[in-house]
Amino acid sequence: MYGANPNDKHPMSGFPQICFIKNTVNNPKIIIGDYTYYDDPEDSENFERNVLYHYPFSKDKLIIGKFCALARGIKFIMNGANHQISGFSTYPFYIFGKGWEKATPQENELPFKGDTIVGNDVWLGYESIIMPGVTIGDGAIVAAKSVVVNDVPPYTIVGGNPANIIKQRFTDEIIKILLEVAWWNWDIKKISANLEKIVAADINALLLANSKD
Repeated sequence: MYGANPNDKHPMSGFPQICFIKNTVNNPKIIIGDYTYYDDPEDSENFERNVLYHYPFSKDKLIIGKFCALARGIKFIMNGANHQISGFSTYPFYIFGKGWEKATPQENELPFKGDTIVGNDVWLGYESIIMPGVTIGDGAIVAAKSVVVNDVPPYTIVGGNPANIIKQRFTDEIIKILLEVAWWNWDIKKISANLEKIVAADINALLLANSKD
């Protein structure tokens, strides 16, 4: 075994607030990559409670990549939260029936922004909120209590409400290389053997590691 076992719910012995959540999520429309953890001292296994308005009839998915760090209290608002906005009232009369179903909107009248996607090696800060249909690129960082309403480019730090770009973590050239190397897709033996290069900032050393089997 190299490193933590991705199939363990709680990879840190005696520290249950850290949970590899792919092992606890049951909703088939929530897809979590290996080694992605949720940190919550109250109930780290119940990550699904943070995915809001994701009804059984909802067709959107939440997809989170590998090696992500998800802080306590983060929330994903899914497309089920959207109301019809083309008419004078946004009140969902139709969901109550009893004659009000005549106000049921056409499918194309309900805003649908697609799947919510979080890349690999992403850090989502404390109580950050991710809105429907957002894509957060590989290596991005979302500051605590931010509200993300737009896509976040890879290896970019965003923060605020609404979240704005604070800075790009590396140059365009280095980001291009990092996305091509995609170390998170290496086998775990190779990752374990090259941890110093993965957590450092020497792109040439990482490229050399990438070239070796």
